[in-house]
Amino acid sequence: MNYRSLQAIKTDLASGKITCHSLVAAYIARIEKEKHLNAFLEVWGDEALAQAKAIDEKIKQGKAGKLAGMVMGIKDNICYKGHKVSVSSKILEGFESLYSSTVVERLMAEDAIIIGRCNCDEFAMGSSNEKSAYGKVLNPHDNKRVPGGSSGGSTAAVAAGLCLAALGTDTGGSIRQPASFCGVVGMKPTYGRVSRYGVLAYASSFDQVGPLTNNIEDAALILEVMAGKDEYDSTLNQKPVPAYSAEYKKVDTKKLRIAYLKDCVEHTGLDPEIRTHLEKTIRELKKQGHVVEPASFPLTDYAVPSYYVLTTAEASSNLSRYNGINYGHRSSRATDLESTYKKSRTEGFGKEVKRRIMLGTFVLSSGYFDAYYSKAQKVRRLFSEQTEAILKDYDLILLPSTPGTAFLFGQNDQDPVKMYLEDIFTVQANITGLPAISLPLGKHSNGLPFGVQLMGKRHDELTLLAFSEYLMNSAS
Repeated sequence: MNYRSLQAIKTDLASGKITCHSLVAAYIARIEKEKHLNAFLEVWGDEALAQAKAIDEKIKQGKAGKLAGMVMGIKDNICYKGHKVSVSSKILEGFESLYSSTVVERLMAEDAIIIGRCNCDEFAMGSSNEKSAYGKVLNPHDNKRVPGGSSGGSTAAVAAGLCLAALGTDTGGSIRQPASFCGVVGMKPTYGRVSRYGVLAYASSFDQVGPLTNNIEDAALILEVMAGKDEYDSTLNQKPVPAYSAEYKKVDTKKLRIAYLKDCVEHTGLDPEIRTHLEKTIRELKKQGHVVEPASFPLTDYAVPSYYVLTTAEASSNLSRYNGINYGHRSSRATDLESTYKKSRTEGFGKEVKRRIMLGTFVLSSGYFDAYYSKAQKVRRLFSEQTEAILKDYDLILLPSTPGTAFLFGQNDQDPVKMYLEDIFTVQANITGLPAISLPLGKHSNGLPFGVQLMGKRHDELTLLAFSEYLMNSAS
């Protein structure tokens, strides 16, 4: 059993070849067999089997939802009532959520089966999934290499066939970067398209929930179910949500105008094989009748510095609630209020989270606020203006997903700046809030996959999905 699409599952459900119950049982067995990957922190096997049995009855009665047969994992920062959620941090060890996130409620209302919670970098802070308090996740393609992060567990689970699809969150590339490393489809919708209610925050003006799948159709369907206004998230766009799964197939992709970011394709940090692959893709698209032209974006090298100033500032604020009094682990060695704060946070947070909290607190401090935080906000505005200017003349932007393929464990561990630069091509979409997707179109001579990234216009996921499927079909 190695299903790669919901359509294939639905075909076998209709013919009686499988049931949802037998499908879930097979996934549970596969998760057990591949448990060395450490993709799942917890598997809700009995509960998933009970849900599957109920959905089998719904299918018999013709009342099943549009996601019946879709077995999913959720990243360990997405709340599910009565289930543990820890953001892979000791500070929330043992905590059970009192409510479900909007995305989980909407998926389950359409009969998706949530099989477990997936490992991630602690508080979604990382590009390798080496920063989890519960151990690293292994890349299914090469167990000596990282799966990417921070949604490494969700991505590895999909790539290894431990579930059909999974939810990740993307603050600076945390869906698209691991999707590139593990060879799956990873999509970040427009900021404000999907509710963040019930998603434990890292940086609130950047975070966005998105799907990790094996194909475009499943990504479109999951987005369709999750997206749309929510009274619990005031940042959401109020526009009606298109029926993505049907509508994207109607978009004309015969002749589009595509800009490729010259500064990214020619970047000195880009792997030569990935550059060659992108150049070949550009030539092929031109042959097929598309207008593909270079666009200059000289701000590329400012992306990572401005991103880390802004996100760490927001993290400093968001994570202040985990102090042993309001939320989270309380140190047994505390003797008064001050020692409760200090000892609880010292024991509960990992090294990378502490680094980012301190950096964020520094850039927000009175002597440095204008020099760092205010300046980074101005750079963010310039990013948005210049990216939107390109998209006035073009339908989509083409660029790499990652500078290289999955790196070895420990390779970037001693140099935080080198690790942060893994996000150099993905953070632009988060800084601007635009939708973006990583497509598993490349295979390196080292045997590892890599992705090609597309970025679209604000709230135009339809064109992004349609052209993504066009590229996937062209490559197959």
